Amino acid sequence: MTPSCPCGTGASYDACCGPLLANREQASSPERLMRSRYTAHVVGDGNHLFRTWHPRTRPDDVTPDPATRWTGLEVVAAEGDTVEFVASWEGGSMHEVSRFEQRAGRWVYVDGDVT
Repeated sequence: MTPSCPCGTGASYDACCGPLLANREQASSPERLMRSRYTAHVVGDGNHLFRTWHPRTRPDDVTPDPATRWTGLEVVAAEGDTVEFVASWEGGSMHEVSRFEQRAGRWVYVDGDVT
């Protein structure tokens, strides 16, 4: 049995975020990209985070913290080029409204407001 994807859709990793992290597919929407970026944090895939972050706003180091144990993702709203979500880890959570834009036909993360 294939494990379910960490992003919370209920689909298998191979049918959900796996192809995006392997760079075999591009995200079809900001929500799908955001879910794949959450999954990249869970599995420690800094390469996916780097290539899906707008170069204008991307920090020099996007390596996920291996000590953080992510425990869940809730998408609150996804409309147009924004996605509001709550990402949880052992001991805390983060509520963010993220902005995305298309760059050369690919969705990329621009920035977000953490509340």
